[in-house]
Amino acid sequence: MKSEILFRIVADLILITHIFFVAFIILGLLLIIIGGFFGWSQVRNPWFRLLHLAAIAYVVLQSWFGKMCPLTILEMNMRERAGDAVYPGSFIAHWLNELLYYRAPAWLFIVSYTAFGALVVIAWFRIHPRPFSVHVKC
Repeated sequence: MKSEILFRIVADLILITHIFFVAFIILGLLLIIIGGFFGWSQVRNPWFRLLHLAAIAYVVLQSWFGKMCPLTILEMNMRERAGDAVYPGSFIAHWLNELLYYRAPAWLFIVSYTAFGALVVIAWFRIHPRPFSVHVKC
């Protein structure tokens, strides 16, 4: 009984982490575009931009190779161990279906992820991040 509760809590924490990851990717691009338009220097932070680019690159490559997100796999494993029902498919596909009642073939998600990734790359070149700097103190 106690272990089921623990697995359920861990699964919920993984789900929350997954939501924040998706929000970082989507809202990050929106902030970059809006910040670029208004001249916000924060959106040119090279570490933020590199992390953002790496995050969407990971999602795109994962979709190209037909791999399910490790966060989805881990969450489903925890839910199964807690005795909860699990959902089939990817995190995004499941929640789009739940929230929007949207059904689409896997290739459409791959194209969408790739197009979004392309927008992030375009933003990288159109709204340049500041150069990385190394501060050496002697």
